[in-house]
Amino acid sequence: MENERFGKPFTQQEPVPEEGIAAAVEILRSGRLHRYNTVAGETSVVSLLEQEYAAYQGVKYCLATTSGGQAMQIALRAAGVKPGTKVLANAYTLAPVPGAIYAAGGEPVLVEIDEDWHTDISDLCMKAEASGARYFMLSHMRGHIADMDAICAVCDEFGITLIEDCAHTMGARWKGIRSGNFGRVACFSTQTYKHLNSGEGGFLTTNDAELAARAVVGSGSYMLYGSHGAIPDEDVFQRVRLNSPNCSARMDMVRAAILRAQLPMLENNIARWNERYRALSRGLMEIRGLRVPWRTADEAYVGSSFQFQAIGLAGRVPALVAACAERGVDIKWFGDDTPHAFTSRYDSWEYLGYLPNLPETKRVLSTTCDIRVPLTFSVEDCAQIAKIIAQEAVRLMENKAVE
Repeated sequence: MENERFGKPFTQQEPVPEEGIAAAVEILRSGRLHRYNTVAGETSVVSLLEQEYAAYQGVKYCLATTSGGQAMQIALRAAGVKPGTKVLANAYTLAPVPGAIYAAGGEPVLVEIDEDWHTDISDLCMKAEASGARYFMLSHMRGHIADMDAICAVCDEFGITLIEDCAHTMGARWKGIRSGNFGRVACFSTQTYKHLNSGEGGFLTTNDAELAARAVVGSGSYMLYGSHGAIPDEDVFQRVRLNSPNCSARMDMVRAAILRAQLPMLENNIARWNERYRALSRGLMEIRGLRVPWRTADEAYVGSSFQFQAIGLAGRVPALVAACAERGVDIKWFGDDTPHAFTSRYDSWEYLGYLPNLPETKRVLSTTCDIRVPLTFSVEDCAQIAKIIAQEAVRLMENKAVE
C-alpha cells in the first residue's frame, strides 16, 4: 500500500532488565547513592562496573562518569590539553565533541570528511601540519569507523595524541580490535540512545597509568581514588593527585546498577541491531538516487542508527523528511543551516569564534539523512520503514523529473 503508515516511536528504548531495576531499587532504599558512600569492606557498585567494563573493553583502566561529554572533557585535560591548545576534530560529529574541546580550553581545528562520513586523511595531514596540533579527538560519528591504520599512521607521523570518541561504537571493531583501543584514551556514552542506557552516563578507558590517575582525580575522587575498580597503583596517584582539578563528574550507584545488568546483554544486542540495519540497507541500497555507503569487511559495526544520502534529491531533502514524517518515519537531516534536536552542522557552533571553510563536509551533509534504530523495532518494522522511504524518495524524484 502506497499510503501505509509506520506507527512506532523512534525514541522508545527497551526496558531496563528486571535485575537492574531490582538492584537500583535496593540502592534507593538504602539511601546510599553516592559512589563513595560505602561501609568498611564493601565495594561500590560503580567500582564493580568499572572492573567489568574494563574487562569487556580489554583495557587496564576505566572511569565511570556522569556523561560521555564529561568523559571527553576529563580525557582532554588528563592527556595534557590546556587553554589555547589546538585539537583536531572531524567536522561531522555532534555538538558535545567541540563543546568538550572548548570547555577544556582547547581550540578545535575541524577536519573535512569524505563521501562515507569518515575523516578525510589528506585534509587531516594538511591540518595537522598547518596548525601544529598535537591532539586529535576522533569521533566515530554514527558508528562509521574510518581507516584506523591510516589514522594511526598520521598520528605517528605528526606526534599526535589520539583520543577516541566512541559514543556510537561501543562494541564495534576495526580489523578485530575494539573501537577505543587505538588511541591513548577513549570515551564512551551511556546516554539513553546509546548501546547501554542509563539516561546519562559514560566511561573513560585507557592503558596509560598516569592518564588514568589524572582522570580519576579529575572526576572528583576527594582522595578516595583507592576505592575505584580499575585504576593504577598508589605510586602513580602520588605523582598526580594534587595537580588535577575536581570536575565533579562521578557516576552514581543507581546508574551503575542499571548498566551492570545491561552489559552482559551487549553482544547479543549488537547482533540484533545489525539485523535491523541490514533490513534497512536492503530496502534502500537499490533505489536510484539514494546512496547507502558500503561497510568494509574490516569494520565490525554496530547498526544502532542508519544513514543514507539522498543524492537524487539535492536541495529537496526537507521535502523527503516531511513526506516520511507524514507516514510516521522520523528522519533527521544534517544539512540544515539551523540546528534541530540532536543534529547540528559544524558552522552552527558560533562560540568557536570562526567559520571554518569545509566545502566537502558541507556537500556531503547536504544530503545526509539519519534514522534511529531502537531495538523496540523488529526486522519487519525496519523493512517497512525502508519501503516508506523508498516510495517517498521515488515519488519526489519522479515529480522533480516532470517539473
